[in-house]
Amino acid sequence: MKKPIAFILALLSLFTLVGCNGASSDGGKEKTTISFADVGWDSIKLNNALAGLVAEEVFGYTWQETPGSTPISHEALIKGEVDIHMEEWTNNIPSYAPDLEEEKFTELGINFDDNYQGFYIPQYIADQYPELKTVQDLAEYAELFPDPEDSAKGIIYGGVTGWEITEIMAKKVELYGLDAYYNYFESGSDAILSAAMTSAWDKQEPIVAYYWEPTWLLGRYDFVLLEDEAYNAEKYQTGYGACPPVTVTVAVSNDFAESNPVYCEFLSKFKMTSAIISEALAYMNETGADYEKAAKWLLSEAHPELIGQWLDTEQAAILEKAL
Repeated sequence: MKKPIAFILALLSLFTLVGCNGASSDGGKEKTTISFADVGWDSIKLNNALAGLVAEEVFGYTWQETPGSTPISHEALIKGEVDIHMEEWTNNIPSYAPDLEEEKFTELGINFDDNYQGFYIPQYIADQYPELKTVQDLAEYAELFPDPEDSAKGIIYGGVTGWEITEIMAKKVELYGLDAYYNYFESGSDAILSAAMTSAWDKQEPIVAYYWEPTWLLGRYDFVLLEDEAYNAEKYQTGYGACPPVTVTVAVSNDFAESNPVYCEFLSKFKMTSAIISEALAYMNETGADYEKAAKWLLSEAHPELIGQWLDTEQAAILEKAL
């Protein structure tokens, strides 16, 4: 009796070993509920809604968002606590390059890399004063942008208090000698800064202010970025030169890349522009639409060409029918 029992136990062990090897060779079981990183700003929520819409309608997934800060969300991606990060702002994550080199996560492609920031003026001011083209030109136009609390100087609205870029732009004002003509006002919040810009626009008044793309404000209102000296990496922290655009990538956890290759192929083709994102965010601001509704509007009415760029013919037909 001992020999048959020993034989059966050995056979069961062999089946178990083969089963384990088989599970690991196919990259693991495909996930059906996807977790997207949510770092809080509007553009990533819109991109999550777009990728989530495709996930649901074309691939049959369900999806959710996992909130966190920029560094926390990046670490969560590495640990597999989130599956997809639609906006890895590579310049803002010191460990991004070494983590990518060490293959701690998988980069699928560039979402957008045309995001600009700096000092903006309204288009109607640019049309009225065509010689005002650069940041340095502001020295000749201080009277055009009067400080309501200091009649002797103009006012430049800076970024939000506590942001690194706010300090860099303050250094720029000083470096270019604009502090002799202007007071530099640090905005306490994005709401204060955007309110100043929209109020000036509604009254068709002059304003010069720091802002960035992509945003609903620059999608809804026509502001012009003042030119600057070419970006210089060595001098940038001193305030010299233009702010560089940041490469924003789509990245996934290694486990998700291995187990969900078909959906990742779609993500590798996912590409937006700051202008299109700003357009969608402006639509939300004007209509009160949520991110999901804005995603459907963007793909069905505003930019249906994106569907063919992201999906193959069969997949595109499924999404178009759903929309």
